[in-house]
Amino acid sequence: MRALVFHHPKKVQVDQVPDPTIQKGTDLILKVTSTAICGSDLHIYNGFFPQKRDMVLGHEFMGIVEEVGAEVNHLKKGDRVVVPFPIACGHCFFCNKGLSVHCENSNSNYGPEGGLLKEKGAALFGYTDLYGGYEGGQAEYVRVPYANFGPRKIESDLKDEEVLFLTDIFPTGWAAIDWAELKGGETVAVFGCGPVGIMAQKSAWLRGAKRVIGIDLLDYRLEIARKTAKSETLNISEVNVIEAIRDMTEGRGADVCVDAVGMEANRNWLEKASNMLHMQAGTIKVIDYCCSAVRRGGVVSIVGVYGTNYANFPLGQIFDKGLSLRMSQAPVQRYIDELLQLVKDKKVVLDDIITHTLPLEQAPYAYDIFCEKKDDCLKVVLKP
Repeated sequence: MRALVFHHPKKVQVDQVPDPTIQKGTDLILKVTSTAICGSDLHIYNGFFPQKRDMVLGHEFMGIVEEVGAEVNHLKKGDRVVVPFPIACGHCFFCNKGLSVHCENSNSNYGPEGGLLKEKGAALFGYTDLYGGYEGGQAEYVRVPYANFGPRKIESDLKDEEVLFLTDIFPTGWAAIDWAELKGGETVAVFGCGPVGIMAQKSAWLRGAKRVIGIDLLDYRLEIARKTAKSETLNISEVNVIEAIRDMTEGRGADVCVDAVGMEANRNWLEKASNMLHMQAGTIKVIDYCCSAVRRGGVVSIVGVYGTNYANFPLGQIFDKGLSLRMSQAPVQRYIDELLQLVKDKKVVLDDIITHTLPLEQAPYAYDIFCEKKDDCLKVVLKP
């Protein structure tokens, strides 16, 4: 089959690779009909997460069931499904608590410690050997383990693009807001108007926010946020966003600040030098922004990805302001049924952030324009 294969940082190409096969009774083989490139894929593409061997990338995908293992009891060949990005068993201690991203059984590197090169939580599709080494879905076919727990059946009247983002970015944006426990009437500031940031902004409205502010440094992303999420926007390269947010909130700051950027925020030469000195990847400047822009007693919710420990973490400021911090990969299996219903009920639109739809053969080009933010690229959907 054809698949998008990571070879080394900045080097991906579409190769012929072996077709996946059923390895356990709870597996299924999926014929992929749509798959997307996620900002998290760029962490591998840019070398922030190490991966030595070649690997098929991609954790946002859906398609048609091609084959099922003997123990799969609710799906059959021909069913159309969407697949959450965490690989989880559905019955361990953490899965039973709704924490599928901490599944004890799916990742051979699992353990309680955590950290970049230490023990991890649940396995993830196409996301390095650290996260289980499972091949991803930017391919014609993919093996889906624990098929009785992950995949959700989709009715034929819904287009792929309407539900594809239930795999990751909508549940991730939703989690950022759910963790903040909105009561209604809050001001929510979201740093980052990429796909996850815009989904967090949409989620904030759905959860009762009175005011939603999107922050970014690229005008085209801010324009998409205004159009698709109906948010107020601030360009961080043009205004002091901390002061602007305080001016918009009677001097207090936002009730909730969301970091939807993570470690790959823009860095200057001094920050890059500090990274080398402290052996850390990327920057926590967006966490710094959030901790300053949020009000005392507020919530900072982090769904941008971080891989290492960081010097100069603002612990004193967090303590003095009495902030609550919540962060994690999103437990998609916990949210997906509720979010699918929102799509069915037309309470949210997900496909309006797609800027490029391309065949799988053009995946290397798609990675380039997505990574470098060329051609006003916000979200790419690939068709195998």
